Amino acid sequence: MPPKKPHIAELEARLGYTFTDRGLLTEALTHASARASHGGRDNERLEFLGDRVLGLSIAAMLYEQFPEAREVEFARHYNALVCKGCCAGVANGLELGQHLNMAPSEARTGGRKKDVILADACEALLGAVHVDSGFAAAEAVVRKLWRPLLVTEATPAPDAKTALQEYAQSQRRGLPEYRETGRSGADHAPSFTVQVTVSGLKPAIGEGSSLKKAQQAAAEALLVREGVWTKESELA
Repeated sequence: MPPKKPHIAELEARLGYTFTDRGLLTEALTHASARASHGGRDNERLEFLGDRVLGLSIAAMLYEQFPEAREVEFARHYNALVCKGCCAGVANGLELGQHLNMAPSEARTGGRKKDVILADACEALLGAVHVDSGFAAAEAVVRKLWRPLLVTEATPAPDAKTALQEYAQSQRRGLPEYRETGRSGADHAPSFTVQVTVSGLKPAIGEGSSLKKAQQAAAEALLVREGVWTKESELA
């Protein structure tokens, strides 16, 4: 007997929102692989919108939560809360993977557990709520799901890109510049190469399975090379 398909009402209950237009919810849960196989829309458009909904909502929450924080502290909290890993964690809390529509080939390769797919679907859900009922409703969902992550006032350690930006500006070298220099691999398993340049310093190279990961790797390489980070601090 095939496994029982999870009821969508269970997801809405965990989300704390009931859709008026269930078609938007279906779109938010449809991975590009399913669209390629069966046609129709996938969740990329809603993910684009949801990413912006999440960013503004988190910025407002941080502004309220930390009235004495400076911009650099906001940036560190913000980056930690909107990153793919954090969004994937929220998606796991929603048990989102079991609700995703994707091609059988993607499901067989663990697509329902991939952080990037889960994070994108999570943001797409926020975009769908925004289209269904407006920004206030979407912001309320963000506050419900992300509020538990704001339990401490400790400023997170900066990610590599943030740390490099802070270092470059402290040395009056302007902002780092990132340039994609290579791309290889199949569509389902790409590899990116990025070069980061800081005025007055030798460029550094990084590789990753996404453009963002390659940028982070390049920033890490430059920080370690210049002695700003050690391998221990990089892994902390």
